Amino acid sequence: MRYGRIPEEVIEAVLKRHDIVDVIGRHVHLSKQGHYMKGLCPFHSEKSPSFTVTPEKQIYRCFGCQAGGNLIRFIMEIEGLSFAEAITKLAEDADIPITWEEVSDEQNEQQQEKATLLKAYEFAAKFYHYVVGNTDQGKAAKGYLTSRGISDKLIDTFQIGYAPLMWDTLVQQLDKRGFDLALMEKGGLISAKHEGHGYVDKFRERIMFPICDSTGKVIAFAGRAMGDAQPKYLNSPESILFNKSRTLYNLHLSRPNMRKLQQAVIFEGYVDLIKAWEAGITNGVATMGTALTNEHAALLNRNADEIVICYDGDNAGQSAAFKSIPLLEDTGSRVTVAMLPDGKDPDDYVRQYGFDRFAREIIGASVPSMKYKLLYIRKNFKLHEDGERLRYLQSAVKLISQLQSPMEREHYLKQLASEFPDSSYEAMKLDLHEILLQSEKNRPDGDNKPILWNNVMNNGRPAERTKKKTPSLLPAYHNAERLILAVMMHDRDVCAHVEAQLGDQFNVEAHAVLAAYLYAYYAQYLEPDASRYIAMLQDEQLESLASSIVMMGAGHGLNEQVIDDYIRQIRKVPMQEEVERKKEEQARAVREGDHLRAAQIAIEIIALEKRLKSS
Repeated sequence: MRYGRIPEEVIEAVLKRHDIVDVIGRHVHLSKQGHYMKGLCPFHSEKSPSFTVTPEKQIYRCFGCQAGGNLIRFIMEIEGLSFAEAITKLAEDADIPITWEEVSDEQNEQQQEKATLLKAYEFAAKFYHYVVGNTDQGKAAKGYLTSRGISDKLIDTFQIGYAPLMWDTLVQQLDKRGFDLALMEKGGLISAKHEGHGYVDKFRERIMFPICDSTGKVIAFAGRAMGDAQPKYLNSPESILFNKSRTLYNLHLSRPNMRKLQQAVIFEGYVDLIKAWEAGITNGVATMGTALTNEHAALLNRNADEIVICYDGDNAGQSAAFKSIPLLEDTGSRVTVAMLPDGKDPDDYVRQYGFDRFAREIIGASVPSMKYKLLYIRKNFKLHEDGERLRYLQSAVKLISQLQSPMEREHYLKQLASEFPDSSYEAMKLDLHEILLQSEKNRPDGDNKPILWNNVMNNGRPAERTKKKTPSLLPAYHNAERLILAVMMHDRDVCAHVEAQLGDQFNVEAHAVLAAYLYAYYAQYLEPDASRYIAMLQDEQLESLASSIVMMGAGHGLNEQVIDDYIRQIRKVPMQEEVERKKEEQARAVREGDHLRAAQIAIEIIALEKRLKSS
């Protein structure tokens, strides 16, 4: 592990020493098509290639899932690495020495502690894994795992191990290898004795499941008791390596398939996940004995569009599933729930019915979150009683009102009416409209939705997004901004001209951010270089947008006169929007009978329109 921040010259050297075609070619079969290389996208499932690599610009772009960036972004995405980790890996592959900027003594000490602890955890995982398969002490553990249907292949895949019964087996092994035992205790690997000096093993007589970070480094353990010892599962304490709220078990192994399928499956337990892996469900993760958190939900959303919740079929598991749905949906994920019968957990189901039925009838038949929520709340009502049935219908309509899609609301309302034929569909629809109307009245002006570069009230003006839209639906100024940015990325002089004439007055926020980075890029470098510019962004959405714009090229007949026309068009947008607002305000004044106010606004509109014509 290195220490400090990576200097710009190291990033530059990495980009120069690696060819993007060679790097991506290790993961994707590429074939030449004109100036481009094409292949099947590794980030989503597709039958015809939409993944393009441009050797000249050293960038990649998928026209299916919109992934894009330079080779650093590709390594980050394909291997689940941070920016610094991706740079480190590429630098080491090219034998580039990494010299890091100075950091404080405190930072340096903490980073050294992390590096030492990572080595210790890696050793402990290998030690426990060796014990389970190669010693007399591990025979009982191996027999237990076999009885649970966990094969030798699964034991090796997940590096499952066994912590012996003795008090200080791991302590002795760590001490023999020169590890600082005080640091090992601080990092949660061993425990201090309650009385006197010295240390003892934190885990004894337990099946050991290594918990890894997103890159596959062991950062903690979960130990399952083989007998009646309590707690049944014992996790490592939180440390400088391990945070339960931000860590998902098996993310490092499941991430490639999660991204390819754009689907993730959440399990409650380690064994459930491991058995599902054998059933071909290789996109599963599990929480570590804690409820799903906002951080978990955001992490899953960054890797998959659909989240399948596969919790135990008992009351506790179903309650946890119900509570998890809004957390996941708030991130924008599409959520479905796997329905396990008779209170079974996934492990029970696989053992009774086999792997194929589990994959097909449980995961493959997961139900939409709204259907699950309706089924879940239904258990709380005695539907044979008129009053209780009415209360259920009212609760169900309230749930349905939360759906954004009118078509989905209509679907579930009709389904509800068909289940209860003595209740009127039209009456339910009226109730639904009342709830929606009240919700609309209670909604504050403007919004405060989290977007990447701004989080302030925007007075009702919808934030522009960086995701792909249908070109014909984009306003003229939007296309003008993209075309200007495309030329700026290829021409330093044009960028300087736009900076002087337009500055940050782009109307699409993401475009304004890209322009600001371009101004900064040309202040440092003389020549355009798309890959180096994209390396400055260090944001997935911005890199994807920049890749799509740079692919447009510098043509399109944009001479100096056309660029100036576009700049004027972009500048006019705020005034045009102000005219529209004034017209709405004038119409409102007329409706309210305030003709004097309407006349005053009309004068303001005329003045604005004159300014527009002259600008």
